[in-house]
Amino acid sequence: MALWKDSNSPSSGFAGGAAPAAPTTRECAPSIAPVPDAPRRTGRERAEAKESVLAAGLTLEGKVNGTGHVRIAGRFKGDVHIDGTLTLDPGARIEGHVKAATVIVAGELIGNIVEAEQVDLREGGRIEGDIKAGSFTVASGARMRGKVEFGWHSGADADTLTESVITGTV
Repeated sequence: MALWKDSNSPSSGFAGGAAPAAPTTRECAPSIAPVPDAPRRTGRERAEAKESVLAAGLTLEGKVNGTGHVRIAGRFKGDVHIDGTLTLDPGARIEGHVKAATVIVAGELIGNIVEAEQVDLREGGRIEGDIKAGSFTVASGARMRGKVEFGWHSGADADTLTESVITGTV
């Protein structure tokens, strides 16, 4: 239903013709369908999860929890706990603790990384904090100050745990 009359019709406008009728409440109310329960995500759906991005030039403070992949190009202050990949781009900075399946650091991380399956410290990346991960890769030109435990898995025996203390530039 149009709320105005055609300008080409003889009784157009309000001057000579009657004002258009107001829509009824029924016409204005949107139809709302019930929302079904959201299905649980499988491991394959997690791998295909979308990536959320904190763009360069943005600063955010808070906490990130959830599934999916997160790329930070700006600055974030707070803890990040995701079931996916966290990527810290060159020039980006996180101040807080990180718990993620995979952590890729090409920027600066000030805080601990706990329970990661894989940590990649890329060229130009910097970590100030402890790392506990299944595997740890360091590129030439990366810097780190802290304690590293790799080969770590939940419930791992102390005999299978490899520990290194790293300080300096690689």
